[in-house]
Amino acid sequence: MKYYKYFFLLVIIGCSSSKIAYDYDSQTDFNQYKTFNFFEDAGKGLNELDIKRVTYEVTAALEAKGMQLTENPDMYINILSEERESLNRNTIGVGLGSGGRNVGFGISGGIPIESRKINQQLTIDFVESKYNQLIWQGISNSEIKEKTTPEERRVYYQKLIQKIMSNYPPKK
Repeated sequence: MKYYKYFFLLVIIGCSSSKIAYDYDSQTDFNQYKTFNFFEDAGKGLNELDIKRVTYEVTAALEAKGMQLTENPDMYINILSEERESLNRNTIGVGLGSGGRNVGFGISGGIPIESRKINQQLTIDFVESKYNQLIWQGISNSEIKEKTTPEERRVYYQKLIQKIMSNYPPKK
């Protein structure tokens, strides 16, 4: 039973949650938007495979809300990504020590226990096509392991886009 406590602790420490922020034009009636498409340069900061993953997930989320992907849309979508290496501060300390009467010495050091991670800020902008004005924006800040399999990346983006798109259309 005591091993379950340690396993649970490791799961909690190992999971990093995404922080999501939203902003939108409060004067906009989002019910008027029925069609969408992506800007040609959508996905700046992502590789081609990640662009495909993100656009697929955004498309699936909007189609589930009754919207359609068309060539002459009501709104365009832009996707931007900024990545930087995350500082790894998790270590296990190892030490030796001894002491006697008022005399002591010690040696210690740290051993890293995690792999390197990338901090990613993903921004999704919805821009009205008629007036070219930003009407909705979702921004996520999250960490992803540097070495991930294609399936892990697909699942990562699937969950991330679901969180971002959960507030579109905004509830007034």
